[in-house]
Amino acid sequence: MKKLKEYSKEELETLNYDDIAYLILEAKKKKMKISDLFNKVCELLELDEGTYADYITDFFELLTTDKRFIQLDDGYWDLKTKHSEKVVIEDDDEEFEEIVEEVEEDKEEEKDDYYDEDNDEDDNGDDDLKDLVVIDDEDEEN
Repeated sequence: MKKLKEYSKEELETLNYDDIAYLILEAKKKKMKISDLFNKVCELLELDEGTYADYITDFFELLTTDKRFIQLDDGYWDLKTKHSEKVVIEDDDEEFEEIVEEVEEDKEEEKDDYYDEDNDEDDNGDDDLKDLVVIDDEDEEN
């Protein structure tokens, strides 16, 4: 993408507001409030104040959904590439192993609650059917 200064007014008019905002933030090299940023977009496109009032909420939504931008504290916006996320990775191997052991113990306890391997009574399938009664539809009507 070209730099902001390299675009003519006609070329800028073919761009989306978020693309122009990207060029502005890239050129300014500093964060900006959304109102100032959209004012600059309107200024570059020579739009009137009515357009600003009509489209500022749409512009906010554009920046919110565009992954190139990041909202900072106090209503400032900047390019996401200028800000790195700090990721902290802690080495909790011992804690993880304790959790795994607890889960395995819980599974063993649950298994014991439902099935007794030493009890042969559970395996005798014939006794399960001794109290079964078959009802015929004709018997039911009488």
